[in-house]
Amino acid sequence: MSKRPTSDNKTVATLASVEDFIFSVEPARRAVEAQELDQLFRRVTGFQPQMWGKSIIGYGSYHYTYASGREGDFLATGFSPRKARHSIYIMPGYQDYSEILARLGKHKAGKSCLYVNKLADIDLDVLAELIAQGVKDLDKIWSVTPT
Repeated sequence: MSKRPTSDNKTVATLASVEDFIFSVEPARRAVEAQELDQLFRRVTGFQPQMWGKSIIGYGSYHYTYASGREGDFLATGFSPRKARHSIYIMPGYQDYSEILARLGKHKAGKSCLYVNKLADIDLDVLAELIAQGVKDLDKIWSVTPT
């Protein structure tokens, strides 16, 4: 009997304290912005935060199974307050959010991630819209589970 391929994700949910992590963020300005992002994500998603790996705060999760048989769990949305800039994870990443992103403000975008130097550079109401749409679109593909 062959074993089904499973996830080898390095980033997995942990029981670490989100609050302790936020208060440890440096520089202090980034920690203050992390608190603001935490409140925004909680309000928009209705989910409680959970640490993923050592530095990502996730809201909600989903289980995926690809045609290859690979499967795993991952955060539905979240952020990581990195020293240089915030990484904001908007899933599912392959959707076209160009109309919303055009209104967001100063940012850089990857496949499923936004990079923001400071929150003053962006419109937080537009970010809230983007988070809500990302979770909604993800839930159409993989069922999102609250955390």
